[in-house]
Amino acid sequence: MEAPGCCRRHLPVLLLWVNGLMTLGLAGEGLAGAHQQTRPCNESLMLEKLPACGKFFEEMMKKVDSKKWCNLTEFIKYYDIFTQCTEHEAFYASCFWPNPLVEGFITRIHKQFFSNCTSEDVLWEDPPDEILITLILIPVMLTCAMITLVVWCSKRSDILA
Repeated sequence: MEAPGCCRRHLPVLLLWVNGLMTLGLAGEGLAGAHQQTRPCNESLMLEKLPACGKFFEEMMKKVDSKKWCNLTEFIKYYDIFTQCTEHEAFYASCFWPNPLVEGFITRIHKQFFSNCTSEDVLWEDPPDEILITLILIPVMLTCAMITLVVWCSKRSDILA
């Protein structure tokens, strides 16, 4: 279907107009988004508010047995709330999240609760020879079988056609 001549002439103008709106940020956010002012990061406000997140997390961690502090499944819900709290407070103070100040705060919380949760070095070992030989031979044999099948089928193309 052909578009009428007037539509074809106005299409580039329409595309430029939409591009301009997107460049200004009006297309996805509406007109209100264009007039929103960005404030500078208020680091002192953020540092004032973050301890409340830490205090809440500390209260929640008291509910978890300290022997289970290294098991993430025991406290993942509390940690998620803590993370969301730090993110909220950073945005409230017009700061990006994460930022070095929030990362430092989270690191202090980690040191307080998880300093004894060192990961043990995993000692990698080869599997037993029987398993290793099987894991190597199966793909090799399948590859050889597939090559044989392809060659055989290509020679017998008169029957398959």
